[in-house]
Amino acid sequence: MVQSTCPQLATDILDRSFLENRARLLEVAAFLDRIDRSREPEAGRADFRYRACQDALQLLASASGERAKALQLLLSDHSPEPRVSAKGLKGAAGAWKERR
Repeated sequence: MVQSTCPQLATDILDRSFLENRARLLEVAAFLDRIDRSREPEAGRADFRYRACQDALQLLASASGERAKALQLLLSDHSPEPRVSAKGLKGAAGAWKERR
């Protein structure tokens, strides 16, 4: 069991934040549905970012306690050395391509 470190009541947190987070969950569901309905959905499902989303959803459903920390670690680049150059990179991917 997770030790209580938050002075707020759980029901107060739910009252204040449930609708906002419900909307976020619906947005994720719609995102995944769009991939399913797209042309060549298999390519999307094979993409490292899609796999990262699937892993993140499993983590959120099964983990308890420090979900935010676990999610950040799941999506972070764990390379021991920094890149020599960012040449060729188009920006942040939001997930680590070389994981597993």
